[in-house]
Amino acid sequence: MAKKTVLVACGAGIATSTVVNKAIEEIAEEHNIDVNLIQVKIAEVDSYKDTADLLVTTATIKKEYPFPVINARSFLTGIGVEDTKKQILEELKK
Repeated sequence: MAKKTVLVACGAGIATSTVVNKAIEEIAEEHNIDVNLIQVKIAEVDSYKDTADLLVTTATIKKEYPFPVINARSFLTGIGVEDTKKQILEELKK
């Protein structure tokens, strides 16, 4: 399976994306999936549109991207975390 480039974005690219980044690292490690995680500000996502395979974000997205976008606010609220992890894993396995 090819290495996946995953953008992890929040408003500032620091706080909440760090929480999500760690969770994706754990998912990838647990399932032996090779990922390239890139933590960014939501405003920087456009500059990766030709190289990313997936965007996982806690920010509100109003744009369309050529890759799947997963809303990861559940990592902040604690509600629906397992469903979000399942979505991320499904995309990583593609």
